[in-house]
Amino acid sequence: MATGLLALLDDVAALVKVSAASLDDVPTQVAKTTGKVSGIVIDDTAVTPKYVVGLDPKRELSIIYQIAKKSLINKAIFLGPAALVLGYFAPAVIPYILMVGGAYLCFEGYEKVHSMFSKSHEPTDEPTEDMKVITPEELEKERVGSAVRTDFILSAEIMAIAYATVAGSPLMNQIVVLFTVAIFITIAVYGFVALIVKADDIGVHMAQDKFHPTTQKIGRGIVKSMPKFLVILGYLGTAAMLWVGAEIIAHGLHLPLEVLEGPFADIPALAWFVKVLVLALGGLLLGAVIAMVINLGKKMFKKPAEKVAH
Repeated sequence: MATGLLALLDDVAALVKVSAASLDDVPTQVAKTTGKVSGIVIDDTAVTPKYVVGLDPKRELSIIYQIAKKSLINKAIFLGPAALVLGYFAPAVIPYILMVGGAYLCFEGYEKVHSMFSKSHEPTDEPTEDMKVITPEELEKERVGSAVRTDFILSAEIMAIAYATVAGSPLMNQIVVLFTVAIFITIAVYGFVALIVKADDIGVHMAQDKFHPTTQKIGRGIVKSMPKFLVILGYLGTAAMLWVGAEIIAHGLHLPLEVLEGPFADIPALAWFVKVLVLALGGLLLGAVIAMVINLGKKMFKKPAEKVAH
């Protein structure tokens, strides 16, 4: 009896040692995963600030918190476990899910570019019949919902890529890495977003007379530069959305992306820029095709207008 108990304890000790040695790889795997999803993280960080533009400044942090909370719940409770289940029972499905998400990002990116150049999106002084007047509370709810939907796609891409990075690792490693990535990226993205949207308030505080003239000058500079910075960040977010979406699809189709970098291999920065530019343009073209298909489908299935009796 004693011998059996000692043998069991030896087995448990051996299992603990193996698990501990396996978990030593977690920081490396988390760092590797974070690097692979950096493009999506940039996209998420650049896109989110626009959802608080035009809303009550006092509600900005609350709105960011709502989005961040739902983002973490989606990653840690739904998307992470879903990636584990699919990876175990149907690993071949994951690349196709990634490609669908990539196509959605291209479509969203195209819509943003189209809205920048389309005259039909220019604001008018008077409301039209199609415009609906909504309360600030309804607008906030709508903005949060829109942000969460976009974040859900980006989060799905992040968790799927994270799973692909650790697919060959022990189950415990997979769980710890996915959970760690979910927490780390959510805090990093939305912490930085919160800093961006409150930067003007920080600048105003720094510009007060109680601070040193140099600090006041920096504060005024922050206040003046933030509107332009947010506009540039929005452009970068749109470009990143197109680039990331196209790259996900290209990887899913096993396209030789290294060909794009070949002629500029001696200048890594230029090679990377050329690849990103080509992918962004490809994503824009794909988004335009998807938009055309969607609009065509709407026209085909649109109910004919009822005839008005005279």
